[in-house]
Amino acid sequence: MPRQQPQEPPADGADLPPEGPSAQVRAGRARNVLVRGASAAGVRTGRVVHGTGRRIRRATSAEGAGESGLAKLIELHALNSFGDMLITVALASTIFFSVPTGEARGRVALYLLITMAPFAVLAPVIGPLLDRLPHGRRSAMAMSMLARAVLAWTMAGSVTGGGIALYPEALGVLVASKAYGVVRSVVVPRLLPPQLSLVKANSRVTLAGLLATMVAAGVGGLLHLIGPGWPLRGAFLVFVVGTLMAFHLPHKVDSAKGEQRAVLHAEEHGPVPGKATLRTVGPSVILALRGVSALRWLVGFLVMFLAFLIRSEPVGGLPATAALGVVAASAGIGNALGSVLGSWLRTRGSEAIVTAMLAVATVAATAAALWYSLLTVALFAAASGLAASLGKLALDALIQRDVPESVRTSAFARSETLLQLCWVAGGVVGISLPLNATLGLSIAAAVVALVLLWTLRSLVKVGVHGSPARPRVA
Repeated sequence: MPRQQPQEPPADGADLPPEGPSAQVRAGRARNVLVRGASAAGVRTGRVVHGTGRRIRRATSAEGAGESGLAKLIELHALNSFGDMLITVALASTIFFSVPTGEARGRVALYLLITMAPFAVLAPVIGPLLDRLPHGRRSAMAMSMLARAVLAWTMAGSVTGGGIALYPEALGVLVASKAYGVVRSVVVPRLLPPQLSLVKANSRVTLAGLLATMVAAGVGGLLHLIGPGWPLRGAFLVFVVGTLMAFHLPHKVDSAKGEQRAVLHAEEHGPVPGKATLRTVGPSVILALRGVSALRWLVGFLVMFLAFLIRSEPVGGLPATAALGVVAASAGIGNALGSVLGSWLRTRGSEAIVTAMLAVATVAATAAALWYSLLTVALFAAASGLAASLGKLALDALIQRDVPESVRTSAFARSETLLQLCWVAGGVVGISLPLNATLGLSIAAAVVALVLLWTLRSLVKVGVHGSPARPRVA
C-alpha cells in the first residue's frame, strides 16, 4: 500500500480547524451572559423597589393611618415636597449660582419683590377664603398641584435666560405652594386616626416631606446636568401625579359639618356671651403662635442672609458651595430631629416647649454672632431647624387642646398663613442687611431674645399647662 505523502498546511493558515468555539458562538455566549445578568439585575432591582414600597406603605399606614386616609395625605405631601424641591433646584441654579454674587443678590431681591411682596398681600386672603370654601379642599389641593405643573412646564422654556418673565411664573408657584400648605394644615385633623395624636400625625407628615426633599435634591442635581430646564420638566410630571392623588383623598376631607371661623384672640371669655366667646383661641395658643412666628421669621432670615454671606465670604476654609451644603444639611438634620422628637410630644407642657425652643435659638444665634465659624453657623442652622420644627408641633398640640373642634380647622388655616408671612418678613430683612456676619447674626439674636422675654412674661401669667386639657365645645 503506497504511503500517503503528508500535505503541507497553507501558508496563511486559513483552512486550519479552530482550536475553540467560533467567534459567533463566543459572541452568542457573551450576549446570553449579558442578558441573564441584566435580567437578574432587573429582577433584584424590582424586588428592592417593591420591598421598599411595601415598607414605606407599611410605615405610612401604621397606627390606623391607612384606614383613616392619613397615609394618602402623607404620600401626597411627600410628592408635593419632591416637586417643590425640583423647582427650587432649577431656580437656584439660575437666580443664585449662575451669576456673580452682587448680581445674584440683585436678582434674589427682585425675586422677593415680585414674588413674596405680592404674596404678603395675598396670604391674609387665603385663610378666610378657605373658611368660605370648606367643601372644596380636595379640589383646592389638586388645583395647587395642577397650577404648579403648568407653571413648571412654562418655566422650563424661560429658565435658561433667567429673564423677567421667570419671576411672575415663580410668583404663581410660590402662592400655589403656600396655599397647599395652608390647606394641608386644615386637612390633617380631618384624617386623624383614633390611635394618633395630632402632633404625631403632623410629625409623620412633616418627616415624609423632609425625606422626599432630600431625595429630590439629588435627583434635581442630576437632572440639571442634562439641562437647566429638566428639573422643571421633572416637577411637571410630579405635580401631574399629585393632581390625581389629591382626588383620591377620603371624601371626609371636604366635610365642614359644625365648623365655624376662629378668631386669633387671647381672651377666653368676653362680654359677648355664647359662641362668640368660644371662637377665641386662648392665651396659650397666642403665646405659642407668637413664639413660633419668631422662629419662622428666623428661618426665613437665615435662608437669605447666610446664603449670600457664605457665598461672599466663605467660612471654614471650604469653597462657598461646600460650606452652603454643610449649613443646609445641618438645617435639614435639625428639622428632621424636631419632627422625630415631635412624635413624643405631649399636649401638656407645650407652652414650656415653645419657650425652650426660643431659648435654644437665642443661645445658638448669640454664639454664632460672637464666634463666627463654620461650626457655630452649622450648629445655629441645626438649632433653628430643630426649634422651628418642634415649636410648630407644640403649637399644633395647643390648638388641638385649647381650640373648640368647631373652629379648629379655621385656626389651623389662619395660624399657618401668619407663619408663612413671618417667613417672608425674615427673608426681606435678610436680603436687606449688609453682608456682615456679626451685625446680621446679632440682629437675629436680638429679635429672638426679645420674643423670648415676651414669651417668658406671658408664660408666668398663663402657666405651664395653660388652659384645662378638657376639650371646649361650641
